[in-house]
Amino acid sequence: MRRSLLPLACAALFPMASPVLAQASDDVPRTTTASPSSPTPTAFGSVATTAPITPAPPVPPSPPNPPIGLTLDAALQTALRQNPLLQAYGHELSASEGAIGQAGLPPNPTLDLSAEDTRRATRTTQVMLSQTLELGGQRAARVTLAERDRDLAALTLEAQRAELRAHTIQAFFEVLIAQERVTVAEESLAIATRGTETAVRRVTAGKVSPVEETRARVAESSARIDARLATADLAAALQSLCAAMGVPAGSIARVDGRLESLPSLPDGATLSERIDRSPQLRRAQMEVQRADAAFQLERTRGRPEVTVGIGAQRAPDVGRTQPLISVSMPIPLFDRNQGAQAQAMRRRDAAQAMAQAEAQRLRADVMQAVAQLQARIDEIEALRRDVLPGAQTAHDAARRGFELGKFGFLEVLDAQRTFLQARGQYVLALSQAHRLAADIDRRLGSADARP
Repeated sequence: MRRSLLPLACAALFPMASPVLAQASDDVPRTTTASPSSPTPTAFGSVATTAPITPAPPVPPSPPNPPIGLTLDAALQTALRQNPLLQAYGHELSASEGAIGQAGLPPNPTLDLSAEDTRRATRTTQVMLSQTLELGGQRAARVTLAERDRDLAALTLEAQRAELRAHTIQAFFEVLIAQERVTVAEESLAIATRGTETAVRRVTAGKVSPVEETRARVAESSARIDARLATADLAAALQSLCAAMGVPAGSIARVDGRLESLPSLPDGATLSERIDRSPQLRRAQMEVQRADAAFQLERTRGRPEVTVGIGAQRAPDVGRTQPLISVSMPIPLFDRNQGAQAQAMRRRDAAQAMAQAEAQRLRADVMQAVAQLQARIDEIEALRRDVLPGAQTAHDAARRGFELGKFGFLEVLDAQRTFLQARGQYVLALSQAHRLAADIDRRLGSADARP
């Protein structure tokens, strides 16, 4: 009897326990993942089918972010296109073309009208058309001088373009140097801040004197001041770059380039060839040619010009029109333009001497700059290979030793000072190397741009 009533009791208790179990199961959060094709079970054990979920279309990959910094090529192109001084020299070159056309024009003819007496019955009327003939090649000499002026203006534009290019390169690398100094200053500030935190913990633990904390805070304040100065220097360098490029101030936020990319030094033959075709030396040689053209023009002006004329005259007493022919020429008795010729000759001699002096000065300056650049490159390689790794290792060891209580804070400050001095010397050597390379480009005017 008991065995037959036991299943009935369980069946009667099961509906009473189901709401409790269902409520308990509702209080527990569940996370279910249903696929579009899998059936979804209901609370009563039945199976409910869900509509298939349409997958979202794939999101196309976003394009890579463009570089936020200004590159050297973009800076050079902008400077050569927008610099107002370079545009002024370009207008001067265009103006010289007009001077060549003007120099090749002959003198205008002259028309003379004259009348003798105011009474009609006795008045004599005369008409004369005269033309000055330039002898001795004066027109060709003027054209040659104007062409030399045009060539001189072109070389001046080329020299100014090389000057602007070198100035832009130097300003660009000055910004890179300033950015590196800001990075170094921020790293130094972070190192000083960590040193202060370590000193505070050791003072709190009673392991070192409070004087160590004071020294750490002084070092942190000095690093903070250096960081502010580096930021101000970066702002000034950016303004100089904007001025060199001819763009409004504040339009450039940062530049993108490799500061460690050192310029390559040309060999002796290449350097001599670049010196011979440098804009400065070619301009000095063109000054000699211009002075010689001016001397030749003054020589032709020493020869007299002939003026010929043809006309007609009407006289009432004759009763017909009479033809008139005239030829006039000055007699070179006193003024043969000898003073102007002597002046032009002396100026030609002076231009030749100036060209020789410019060649000697340019060669000496370039050789000196190349020697200094080689010394800076050797210094950079030595700092990069030997000094910086050793200073970094010593600083890390001193910092870890201070944290472990093996060194005092003075040893940490000394190692930190040595490391920062090495970094500063490395950045200074890079700055001087790029400045010397820009100076060589300014004098030679044909160096390749560095990335």
